[in-house]
Amino acid sequence: MFEIRIICDPADTDHILTALDTAFTAGPARHYPGREGQHRVYIRADHKHTPGPDVTDWPNATQAYANAPDPGGELVWLSNTEDRGREWLLRRAALMDRMASGLIPGYTASGSSALDLASRLMGLDGAVVGCNPRAYVRQQYAAWRQQQCGDHDTAARRVDDPGEDCGQAPCVCGPKAPF
Repeated sequence: MFEIRIICDPADTDHILTALDTAFTAGPARHYPGREGQHRVYIRADHKHTPGPDVTDWPNATQAYANAPDPGGELVWLSNTEDRGREWLLRRAALMDRMASGLIPGYTASGSSALDLASRLMGLDGAVVGCNPRAYVRQQYAAWRQQQCGDHDTAARRVDDPGEDCGQAPCVCGPKAPF
C-alpha cells in the first residue's frame, strides 16, 4: 500500500483519477486546494493483483515424465551434446528431477541439485519466481515432449510398445499427456 499525491489543474483531476484507478487498486480521493489555482489530490493505492500461473493445472512428476526416454540414453545425449542451451538445461533439469523424485530405479539425485537446476532454467526463461521451480520444470518438460512427439499419430502407440523412434533422439513417443 502506498499513497500518491497529485498536483494538477482542476480540469485534469477526473482524467488523472480514472487513469490511476485503471493502473492501481485505488481508494477514495481526498481533494485539497493547492497554490496558484492548482488542485492537490491524495490517494491510497496498491498494485493490482495479477494472477500468476495456476500450478494446480500443471502435471505432477509421474504425468510429466510418463513418456520420458530411458535415463541411460538421456545421460548419453546430455554428455554428447555440445550446444548447452535451453533444451539441454531443460532435459538435464528434468532428468535430475526424475532421479530426485525416485522415478528412476537405480538412479538417485538430491532434491537440492534438482532444485538448483530448475532454478537455473527459470532464470534462463525469465520465469516468475512465485512457483515451485521443480513444478516449472515438469510443466516445461511435458510441453516440450508433447511438441517433440505431437506431430505423430500417437493415439495407437503405447509407452510399453513404442514402435519406431520419431527421429527426435532420444525419443519414444507415447500417448499425449493427460493435461
